[in-house]
Amino acid sequence: MTITTAASPDVIARARRSQRLAYDAALAVAAELRPGTSERDAAAALTTWCERAGIDGWFHRPFAWFGERTAFVGMRAPTAFFPTARKLERGMPFILDLAPILDGAVGDIGYSGCLGEHALHARMLNDLGAHRTLILDGVRAGHTLAAIYADVDRLAARQGWVNRHCRYPLGVIAHRVDPIARPHKTTVAGFSVSALRSLGQAAIAGHRAGWSPFWNGGARSQHTATPGLWAVEPHLGFGGVGVKFEELLVVHADGQAAWLDDDLPHVRTAAA
Repeated sequence: MTITTAASPDVIARARRSQRLAYDAALAVAAELRPGTSERDAAAALTTWCERAGIDGWFHRPFAWFGERTAFVGMRAPTAFFPTARKLERGMPFILDLAPILDGAVGDIGYSGCLGEHALHARMLNDLGAHRTLILDGVRAGHTLAAIYADVDRLAARQGWVNRHCRYPLGVIAHRVDPIARPHKTTVAGFSVSALRSLGQAAIAGHRAGWSPFWNGGARSQHTATPGLWAVEPHLGFGGVGVKFEELLVVHADGQAAWLDDDLPHVRTAAA
């Protein structure tokens, strides 16, 4: 696997289809959520929808977080992030997070919604648009990943929110998603063996060359974004409310970058 080569037009096209499928699944399942639906119910519905659509496998299996769990309140052990029996209620925020593989391309996405009206949630969701712009501008300007991470923290603080992506494994706001030609069906802690192998190979290659596939605020992220596809997921919180998006960023060999697709739910929300 060539890690630092920019994604080819074919890989980009396949990734766009995979991401679209993942968002279609999230929107379809979100439309069917009702009071009393559990996180496990939602995750199972996402799994069924994607597998019926003909995916090859999973980078990671679907997650669903309801209520205060959208802000990771009280979630400390790694197992706490898996779907639970927590039931959705009227006016409650939710997050659906899934990463199917289609034609070898990973569509790692996150979708935030609410069952009914919630003024704070709507305001936070709208504020995510500024983070999307900030991240892309930072990559295009050649800033280091760690510097962009810090810029996101400062913007969140100015908006009145706190960083919740710091609670992800390794505190990442993003990670590389290289093509996976033969997805393995076996999963470990929700992630496929193929995904763990891909990330492991990238981590080894990056360690040798001075970069990391895990984008956080640490010393290993003191470099610019390497060419390829990155799944970017800024996650904001306030009290018991959390919002995020996750979508793919394409970084080219010349340092230029673009979001894979601008016709996404959170982009339309911010533009409304």
